[in-house]
Amino acid sequence: MVDWNDKVKRLLKAELILRGISNSGLAELFVQVGIEETKSSIDSKISRGTFSASFFLQALALIGCEKIEIKDYRNQIFLAAEPSEEYKLESDN
Repeated sequence: MVDWNDKVKRLLKAELILRGISNSGLAELFVQVGIEETKSSIDSKISRGTFSASFFLQALALIGCEKIEIKDYRNQIFLAAEPSEEYKLESDN
């Protein structure tokens, strides 16, 4: 079973590291736009990996992340409305 909390936590951490932004730096960015977040609240959210989609998107926007790549999930996502037959992907050629 896929641990999506772990995946989203790692994605946010990676984006912070790429930009050289610490959790305390992220907290400062939140405060600058009027959102009360502390370093410890951010530490807790990220370590648990249980934060809201709005927190995730706000954090990405504040650090200047305009695009994210989600890799290796095509075989891990199952939707009830999906047909039972396999899709032909370009990478399968």
